[in-house]
Amino acid sequence: MAPPPPPLDLIADVAIEIFLRFPPDEPEHLFRAAFVCKHWLRVLCDPIFRRRYRAFHGAPPLLGLLHRRQLRHGDPAARFASTTSMPDFPHPGSGGRRTRPLDCRHGRVLVHMLEKEDVDLLVWDPVTGDRHAFPQPDMELLIYAAAVFCAVEGCDHLDCHGDPFGVVFVATDEHDEIIKASVYSSETGAWSVPVSLDNGSEFYAKHRQDAIEDELYYIPYVQPRRAAIIRDDIYFTLRRDNAIIKYDRGHNCLSMIDPPSPNVGNSRISLMVMEDSSLGFACTEGFSLFLWSRKVNSEGAPEWVQIRVLELEAKIPIDNVDYVMPETTMSIDHLEFGRSVVGFAEGVDVIFISTDVGLFTIEIKSRKVKKVDKPGVYYSVLPYMSFCTPDRGKLLSIARTP
Repeated sequence: MAPPPPPLDLIADVAIEIFLRFPPDEPEHLFRAAFVCKHWLRVLCDPIFRRRYRAFHGAPPLLGLLHRRQLRHGDPAARFASTTSMPDFPHPGSGGRRTRPLDCRHGRVLVHMLEKEDVDLLVWDPVTGDRHAFPQPDMELLIYAAAVFCAVEGCDHLDCHGDPFGVVFVATDEHDEIIKASVYSSETGAWSVPVSLDNGSEFYAKHRQDAIEDELYYIPYVQPRRAAIIRDDIYFTLRRDNAIIKYDRGHNCLSMIDPPSPNVGNSRISLMVMEDSSLGFACTEGFSLFLWSRKVNSEGAPEWVQIRVLELEAKIPIDNVDYVMPETTMSIDHLEFGRSVVGFAEGVDVIFISTDVGLFTIEIKSRKVKKVDKPGVYYSVLPYMSFCTPDRGKLLSIARTP
């Protein structure tokens, strides 16, 4: 005689445990399960399951990316490049309007809408589709960088959709030829009064003096790189020597930090957030990837410590034959491609490396390498990280029906 079938509650519990283990960087698996039956759809749309799923996996996964270029290379095509089996999210500039992506963080994308008269800046949530438009800060923008962040105190950033956000804008002011910063709040709908970096900062005063001695005249150009955010501190870089600019939100002020080594002055670099929440710095020299962390020494002073060297020659391919980059007539040699650090994704601890063969990620601990996009003119990769579960739109409406 055949044994009795297991109780339905037990089957449901087993199914939930299986769903919890679906990899978050392949959300297609959850969506396929949601289409099997309405019961599974209701399970996957249940807030309790979603909270368990996020807690089980921890940091939000990498779902896709955008990227910035230096001004001389123009703006990239309006494309959200998916790194999963899911299709690309529709880009706000897909209608043909010229756009400039500035940052991705905490489930949001910050885009400069360059050809839309009624919108300057747009914060877009690809998962929910929400959009928040607002004007740019009252500064004469020559070259600039910006960072979007969740403004909820104590948030774990696993599910920031719909929460208040802020934007820090750092720019080289075209009129005053100095660095300025301003902060936007979605709660007040207003920008703060800009603050500036001047000779009151000891490191900046020396940086400026050294530049003037070399060049007679100096304009501090902000680099269009993705920032690193550690608590209330937001870090950007300048063109000269890859010097680091820190904006302190708590004290509303700007200061400067020297890079870890004078040898990285002309290197492609990326700022990072390390596991211990210290500021990190990555760059390539020759066939190696060097990682530094800014730590406090025994005397209580911050200093750069080299913590790791990863050899890239056997891991990330490069092709030295004559190669013409997409969307340009310049060869790879003129673009200084080689193996270049072009970004970092916090939480998942991967560094983006660009070569003439494509865009790759390398995991810091496992050293696992993955190709995530085709060859292109990359300067700063903007990784989009978020949980994507089938609890939105039509699927959620179906789950709520009897």
